[in-house]
Amino acid sequence: MWRVLLALPLVIAACGPDETISGYADPAATYGLVQMNGADFDATATIRFPAKGAVQGQGPCNAYLASQSAPYPWFDLGPVQATRMACPALGDETRFFENLVQMTLAEVSGDVLILSNDAGDQMVFQARD
Repeated sequence: MWRVLLALPLVIAACGPDETISGYADPAATYGLVQMNGADFDATATIRFPAKGAVQGQGPCNAYLASQSAPYPWFDLGPVQATRMACPALGDETRFFENLVQMTLAEVSGDVLILSNDAGDQMVFQARD
């Protein structure tokens, strides 16, 4: 009986509201990267938050997924798993993933998503139709 009572707070917390970025970003939206560190990003890269703690997207070459469990506005991307296809934009993809895993803060305002860190790096995404 005591085990049930001790586990009850964990069950209740798991059923609570989503305090990660997934709870603040539109779960149906796909955000496309438009700027990285103040420069336009000409390749195609996306990110989306379809469910609590889930991150999915498409880099310039490969699809990826990861987890994210830090409470909003913090952003702590778990290990990124990506397909391994080569393409002409592989350099852009390397820069995209290197920057993405360094982001520690998130801000969602309407259809704009901004990921940033204390070093001043910033990735600006725009929701796509």
